[in-house]
Amino acid sequence: MTLVKFNRRPFGSLITRDFFDMENFFDDRMWKGGLMETDFWNGKTVEPALNIRETDDHFEIELAAPGFSKKDFEVTIEDGFLNISAKKEFTKEEKEEEYTRREFNYSAFERSLQLPETVKEEEIKARYNDGILRFKLMKREEAKKRPPKVIEVG
Repeated sequence: MTLVKFNRRPFGSLITRDFFDMENFFDDRMWKGGLMETDFWNGKTVEPALNIRETDDHFEIELAAPGFSKKDFEVTIEDGFLNISAKKEFTKEEKEEEYTRREFNYSAFERSLQLPETVKEEEIKARYNDGILRFKLMKREEAKKRPPKVIEVG
């Protein structure tokens, strides 16, 4: 049998820790994996998750971008790079007799992928469905995997 230390605190340990452990509040919340580690504070850009799969005759790319619509995307090919970006802005305003309420949201990302020389740039296809942006990149004939050729020994 294992004994585990039990601390009985009112309102649960998460809430009470913030109120009763003020000495470590800012260290834990701000610097050690807290607010300062988020993308908002450290200046990093957020990149959506990406899956790449290679078959014998093409590549498939899936990019997770929920909450966008087809018109929010800009996809270009330039200097051997597939450039994907999206922007979405939302604004809502309500005016009543004694108050005005305004809400807004802005989401954006950019992602660039270097294309292999074996890809037919002119045949790249993209579609967006259920929050996933999918690409199909066809390979050039010379890059496709061919079955081994059997040579008769004479």
